[in-house]
Amino acid sequence: MSQCRDPRLLVNIALALKSLREAKKLTQEEVFNELKIHIGRIETGKTNISISTLQAICDFYDISLKDFFSISDFNSKN
Repeated sequence: MSQCRDPRLLVNIALALKSLREAKKLTQEEVFNELKIHIGRIETGKTNISISTLQAICDFYDISLKDFFSISDFNSKN
């Protein structure tokens, strides 16, 4: 089975994650050192991350998945 990709969704996720990281005043390196997840690759909007990875990042930023998806318009058709 091939992996499904939605470039618009990936960019929205990337921007939201970058915003959360910057709000916490963390560098990409600090996030990597803590989680061992290459957040820089995800923040480019080109990496199709798993829900499990997104959950781990949200846990680190102390935000629920529900709240994460409400911080940006992920359902926009634009």
